[in-house]
Amino acid sequence: MDIVVIRLLFVALFSGVCYFFHPFGLAGVPAAMAGAAAAGAVIVFESRVRALTLSRLIGAVAGSVLGIFGAALFCLVLRSAPLEGNTSAVVQIFVLLLMTYVGLLVGASKGDLLNPAALSMIFSGERPSRRSVKVLDTSVIIDGRIADIAEAGFIDGTMVVPEFVLRELQVVADSTDGSKRQRGRRGLDMLQRMQSNAKIQVQIVPDDFPSIREVDLKLLELAKKWEAKVVTNDFNLNKVAHLHHVEVLNINDLANALKPVVLPGERMTVLILKEGKEFNQGVGYLDDGTMVVVDHARKMIGRSVDISVTSVLQTASGKMIFGKMDEVAKTAEGARTPSAEIAH
Repeated sequence: MDIVVIRLLFVALFSGVCYFFHPFGLAGVPAAMAGAAAAGAVIVFESRVRALTLSRLIGAVAGSVLGIFGAALFCLVLRSAPLEGNTSAVVQIFVLLLMTYVGLLVGASKGDLLNPAALSMIFSGERPSRRSVKVLDTSVIIDGRIADIAEAGFIDGTMVVPEFVLRELQVVADSTDGSKRQRGRRGLDMLQRMQSNAKIQVQIVPDDFPSIREVDLKLLELAKKWEAKVVTNDFNLNKVAHLHHVEVLNINDLANALKPVVLPGERMTVLILKEGKEFNQGVGYLDDGTMVVVDHARKMIGRSVDISVTSVLQTASGKMIFGKMDEVAKTAEGARTPSAEIAH
């Protein structure tokens, strides 16, 4: 609403100026109408410029400046040409308008090839390696652990979020499915949290690849263009990225690497939560989510038991620990069972 009021004031003010100063010999109402028309043309131009991306705007300005400079050089040559005064003036004005017009259109059309981030680095005097750039995919933003890792300082450089990832995130947040909607909003909250942290550099980039439909493939093309690494927790994207020779930082791999090392023979206490797949097995979990499968622990569901680790299995989805109950626990359980039978 404010911009509409400002535009109306601009039209009224310029019309009043033309009404009182009579430009081009016009007087009164015709001068005011001409001023209103000129102000309207300026507003249309301003609305078109507002719709341009930063890269297109920079390209348009650069093209216009180069066009004016080329027209000035051309006009220097025209002044020595055997042309009449009026003809020479018209030709010079035509060349100036032509070069400016062509420069404006060509610069705007090629502006997408510019990289505003690179320009900001040039003007700021900083020249960091492009390999310090990390491209975030939708799954890792929704996961949320990337925010904690970045705040802890374990990821440096600029974290790039393409606009097509933001669009996918918004689609998930607007889903009719309650679970998906909650995950999408969580991702947007995590992204906002990282942006509000002054120590974390998050950059939204408009780079897109219209000829590619899959978001994962767009991410890989962007990573190649920026010579960046892709941050994800998507197992399939991880595999495809390696096929495309793109470096990947997998959050799940980091989480698995940080889990405590457990060796056969070690003892631990675990709460048995459910039955295992095999006969008489019980299953529990450590604090970090590692699954623990305990033999002969089916009757101990809902209890904490002391176990000895027998083996550790590393799988693609994580680590699994296999163990058996200590002899003390087994003896106690055996002693309780006959007593219960006698009582019955």
